[in-house]
Amino acid sequence: MTTKDIGGTIARLLLEAGAVRFMLERPFTLAAGWASPVYVDCRVLIGDPAARRAVTACAVEAVRSAFAPGEVAVIAGAETAGIPYAAWLADALDLPLAYVRKRPLGIGRNAQVEGADVDKRRVLLVDDLTTDGSGKVAFTRGLRMAGADVRDALTIFYNGVFPGVVERLRTERVSLLSLATWDDILRTDVGQRLSAEDRAVLHEFRNDPIAWSTRHGGRSLAATRRAR
Repeated sequence: MTTKDIGGTIARLLLEAGAVRFMLERPFTLAAGWASPVYVDCRVLIGDPAARRAVTACAVEAVRSAFAPGEVAVIAGAETAGIPYAAWLADALDLPLAYVRKRPLGIGRNAQVEGADVDKRRVLLVDDLTTDGSGKVAFTRGLRMAGADVRDALTIFYNGVFPGVVERLRTERVSLLSLATWDDILRTDVGQRLSAEDRAVLHEFRNDPIAWSTRHGGRSLAATRRAR
């Protein structure tokens, strides 16, 4: 299965499951504070046995294409939506499983990483979605604090809209492996049936997401600069 085949398969699954949702009058607020007219809810796929088997098969193909046998020692799921995908992938690859929180628990052992021992082991971080990359940075740092060797993150969908993602991950020395993007969604036969209004607003949003977010009450360019 080629990268294009994987992207098309994931895109079709998301579209047919109703995971690609448009809301123009009251935009979505994404985890990083951005306002968006569209939201890709990868959690929808969790409930469908056939869909999750298909996603897992695509993830296995992507991992086997990207890494040599034995190169990855542990699969780590990012809380919360990354955990089920990581579990299915770890099971399919017969690898140990861990999960990482956004921050330490604050009680008991105050652990940020649970499950398999990650100390001095090559770990693949798995999450459902990449928006601006800030979540991947937090999860990567948490795993490294536990001693893990983290160089890569795999996500089901990469928004690919907001600026600075590549630079942010490069600074953390992390490469992103995504199964599908907006380009995959738009080129599928299902994606081509999106309404003219939805396609137009998606084009406007992708062309200048920061301006779109600012106009609709979300995170702005000024906030982005302050966060740097």
